[in-house]
Amino acid sequence: MKEIWVRPERCMGCLSCRLACAVAHSAAGHLYGAVTEDPPPRSRVYVEAVGGRKVPLQCRHCREAPCVAACPVEALKYQGEEGLVRYHRERCIGCGFCVLACPFGVIAFRREEGRVLRCDRCHKRPVPACVAACPTRALVYEEGTAYQSAKRRLAASAAFGSAELAVVGFKGPKQSVEEG
Repeated sequence: MKEIWVRPERCMGCLSCRLACAVAHSAAGHLYGAVTEDPPPRSRVYVEAVGGRKVPLQCRHCREAPCVAACPVEALKYQGEEGLVRYHRERCIGCGFCVLACPFGVIAFRREEGRVLRCDRCHKRPVPACVAACPTRALVYEEGTAYQSAKRRLAASAAFGSAELAVVGFKGPKQSVEEG
């Protein structure tokens, strides 16, 4: 199952991921309409400064999600076949227990609506909006095994001083990480 992987060394803190996320979740679905909405659309991606670098963060859709366990009305449920924690807005009572339980701090409470706001990994799109918008490919949407395999090859190249350190498997916007 595909996941969003973060390569913090590539993030330049441009916030394109946040803007794309907010627009993708706006009623209009495009930038020009989104800027006039009231309340304004909000991003489900956070960009934090860590050790002098910017790091984009969003829901990790944990298998044993603390937010799911904390929800008293089952507004959050892990969908194993999809690998996603789904938010059922109509069930949410706005208690905020999920916000407190999230170890990553990536669930927000939207006061205007009395509901929570969290990443749905743009499940209706082939590629999440934040990933598609990232100009430096700091966010990658790939199968876990494929990405980890590429990461291991890069680490091995670096450890043994190989000149093959280049860009293993990453070829641009419509890239795919090669298995290996």
